[in-house]
Amino acid sequence: MNRILFALILLIPVAPPAAAQERIPSHCLALAGDIKGASYVHLASYAEALAPDEVRIAYIDHASFLIQAGGLAAVTDFTGALGGAELVPDVVTMNNAHTTHFTYVPDPEIRHVLGGWAQGGVAADHDLDLGMMRVRNVPTDVRGGFEGARADGNSIFIFEAGGLCIGHLGHLHHKPDDAQFAAIGRLDVVMAAVDGGLTLDTASMIRVMQRLKARVVIPMHWFGRGTLDRFLAGMKGEFDVVDTGLREITLSLHRLPSRPQVMVLEPGRLD
Repeated sequence: MNRILFALILLIPVAPPAAAQERIPSHCLALAGDIKGASYVHLASYAEALAPDEVRIAYIDHASFLIQAGGLAAVTDFTGALGGAELVPDVVTMNNAHTTHFTYVPDPEIRHVLGGWAQGGVAADHDLDLGMMRVRNVPTDVRGGFEGARADGNSIFIFEAGGLCIGHLGHLHHKPDDAQFAAIGRLDVVMAAVDGGLTLDTASMIRVMQRLKARVVIPMHWFGRGTLDRFLAGMKGEFDVVDTGLREITLSLHRLPSRPQVMVLEPGRLD
């Protein structure tokens, strides 16, 4: 009897750890079909577990977001300030247009620190596969001061997780060219700077959004309601505008809006 029981136990499959699970394939660089699904999101605690096909996005501040999937955590335009949460991200991305987009002293416990700017004349080139999350970048130029434009001074970072493609445009100064749009691929979610001056002007940013055709646009890098409202006014019509009143949302491929939406999140430090 004991031998039979032991044999049965051996036949029970053991699930691999979350970080080792296979990532749900995205359609980021594939031909896209229609996405069908309900148009809702819900508030969730960043500490709560996620389903394998879900991705949580929390707006921390300025251009910094927490992106969680499959037990992994990434923070965009990381400055070192997350709030009171005891959280060490698995990966952080940074741009160096201003000190509000990077830190000189990232926590040494962070396994992957990805700078988005060129070093020694060589453009940043990242393609990091963490199993349940893939992080890659597309370099873009930035305007300069006295030194003039800086080639490859910014990166658009793309996060592929839960079947979703999530793009963070960073400190975008120029409309991407055709080759850059092709490298970005199809985005389901995009974080776009909407200040209208320090980054891309409002009209040009709206045209970028219209070309990317992401189902969810999350404004960032807005200074006061005036700059945000100017962007929202320009997006109305082709995009629905939803002022969520939330700091964070949880999305999945099958719960994306049926019509493209601008979802306004309220910044808030993690606690």
